[in-house]
Amino acid sequence: MPTLRELAVVGQSVWIDTLSRSMLTSGELAGLIDQGARGVTDNPTILDKAITGSADYDDDIRRMARLGKSPEAIYEVLAIDDVGRAADLLRPVYNLLDATDGFVSLEVNPHKDYDTAASIAEVRRFAAILNRPNVLFKVPATDQGIPAIEQLISEGINENITLMFSLAQYQAVAEAYLNGLERLQRAGGDITRVASVASFFVSRVDTAVDHKLQTIGAMDLQGHIAIANAKMAYVRFRAIMGTQRWQALARAGARPQRPLWASTGTKNPRYPDSHYADNLIGPSTVNTMPLATLQAFLDHGVIAPRVEMGWDEAQYQLARLADLGIELDIITEQLTEDGVNIFAESYDHLLGKITEKVQTARQQRAA
Repeated sequence: MPTLRELAVVGQSVWIDTLSRSMLTSGELAGLIDQGARGVTDNPTILDKAITGSADYDDDIRRMARLGKSPEAIYEVLAIDDVGRAADLLRPVYNLLDATDGFVSLEVNPHKDYDTAASIAEVRRFAAILNRPNVLFKVPATDQGIPAIEQLISEGINENITLMFSLAQYQAVAEAYLNGLERLQRAGGDITRVASVASFFVSRVDTAVDHKLQTIGAMDLQGHIAIANAKMAYVRFRAIMGTQRWQALARAGARPQRPLWASTGTKNPRYPDSHYADNLIGPSTVNTMPLATLQAFLDHGVIAPRVEMGWDEAQYQLARLADLGIELDIITEQLTEDGVNIFAESYDHLLGKITEKVQTARQQRAA
């Protein structure tokens, strides 16, 4: 059976795609880190499930309700507390690996994803509160998010660029990272500790494309387009790493913006449960896995640098998709919009549940 440490030998880090109070207090997250997990990702949907799906946070909610805090303020305290605890657990990994890994991510308010200035202000505020070098702040690869990413990198703030589905988005994100580093360098800042990952979403692409392929009877391409798309993003990553522009930054101590494979849980039961883990292994990458996917991979996954293989085949598959009249760029644009909406809905649902708990606490106090 494969291990996470064996994956690290071929250059891939595994981050855990979930976080909850119980994982922190039970020792579950610490145990996963001991096995070789090198990071944690979080988002509003994960937080919604963690906070509304258990009573673990109720005492804190009641306490803050008695202090008169708003549901939004309570949410922030809970999210920042969990992320801060996870960052502290991962700090030895961060130190051991010289600031190249050991990160935890926190997402900004999704209602600010289409507002550049608001996103920048939110990240700055959270960064000041958390004050930990191994926290990444999530900003989506929307048109409004790209300039926010560049600005935040230019200030030396670590970024996890999320909700990225297309090669055009990847190119824009990579450019924003390079621009930000160069601005920071020109200003005399330290570029050697700036960290960023470019989160390229995978399985959601197949879910959307497979439906269209089913409609036109091209089932042989089903389950292949998402991996082909991700491989082409990796090709671009390697090309960028070979440019004189990047090499100049690297000589000054800059860290590469690693591709991170997100949404790697297998949604279609016809595909192997480690489909997006097995096929995207390669150097200088991260795979953020849900717990079920992680356990499947540790049970029967196969370690081989497949993200470096089959590039010609991936190009052929994407070209054939276009020949069939399926426009991947339109699909990926919609997926980004849907992703922002899903996170916003989760955020609103969570605030609604916190509001209910606050009202209950205040009623009990008044009785």
